[in-house]
Amino acid sequence: MKLPLLSALTEKMKWHQARQGLLAQNIANAETPGYRGSDLKAFGFDEHRKNLSTAKIATVATQPAHISVQGTGADGFGTRDMNNFEITPEGNGVTLEDEMMKITSNQLDYQTITAVYTRSLRIIKSALGRQA
Repeated sequence: MKLPLLSALTEKMKWHQARQGLLAQNIANAETPGYRGSDLKAFGFDEHRKNLSTAKIATVATQPAHISVQGTGADGFGTRDMNNFEITPEGNGVTLEDEMMKITSNQLDYQTITAVYTRSLRIIKSALGRQA
């Protein structure tokens, strides 16, 4: 049995993991001629919102393919091409400073979501009478 809130937080954590892999791939190819960086489409809780607004608990089947940072890094989240404002003479569109800022922001967001998830589990354990 999955709680809709925990399911939404889990999907958000998976999104951050996939994005981290894609951003790392951009940095790894920063010197590759002709390489254009990409990023994931913004994550939205829209598909989870209807489940969050109800008080009922329902079982949900797990996805057959879990997040894997292999290949494109999208893994069901969808990639988008980055706006390449700064293109090198070799045709590379990755700016290391921008990518490092995105990685830092992604890590902070992931840590926040993980903290919310952990605290939610503690609240549930406490409500069930178990020690957190």
